[in-house]
Amino acid sequence: MAETTIPMLPCRSSLIQPVVDFYTALGFRTTYLQKSPYVYAVVERGAVELQLYGMKDYDPAASHSGCYVLTDDVDALHTAFRAGLKAAHGRVPTRGLPRIGPLKDMSYGVRQFLMTDPTGNTIRVGQPISEDQSHRPAPKETFARALHMADLFADSKQDLPGAAKIIDRVLGLTDETPTPVQKVRLLVLRGDIAQRMGETERAAGLLAEAAAVRLGPDDRESAADTLARLADLRG
Repeated sequence: MAETTIPMLPCRSSLIQPVVDFYTALGFRTTYLQKSPYVYAVVERGAVELQLYGMKDYDPAASHSGCYVLTDDVDALHTAFRAGLKAAHGRVPTRGLPRIGPLKDMSYGVRQFLMTDPTGNTIRVGQPISEDQSHRPAPKETFARALHMADLFADSKQDLPGAAKIIDRVLGLTDETPTPVQKVRLLVLRGDIAQRMGETERAAGLLAEAAAVRLGPDDRESAADTLARLADLRG
């Protein structure tokens, strides 16, 4: 006997076409679309099927809904989804709605990214990279620990204010100093969080500060993913 689970996600009724267009840009096919007497849509990409039901007063900004998609090639999907969104929007949307986030290796043995559709549903796409799916112990060193915890708050718990508080605290320390790579990573993550919270001016200042950090050749290699994210965020 075989079973299949199909996520059913809420959608603001008036946004059904932008939502369908979003998934079309990602390579999904719309296999069903109903606008009357109530809104309902089905989109499919390979073995992944999502069903969306309309709600007249649904608030995308307050959405907590979503689902997790497991894949055996998360890097390829991230590249394909970014390319599709860039073709559809003229840029890769990294803030507001819709948006797509960076690839990250999480402490629970998964490499993943998050994307959020125009009605606020967050789709996590991940690939196991370890047989140990439990949370690793947080590092003890001050700045490594802050990065570890802020990543979890921002991209697992989706508690952006909590993640911002962690980073602001360690960046304000006067008795300890992060390495240049740690400083860039903290500033880029904090800038990303500020953008996602709608704090445009603060985000610009944090990202400019990150870009001004002096990195040696070895540092630049170590921080390659972060520097690519910095370039994306600065547009």
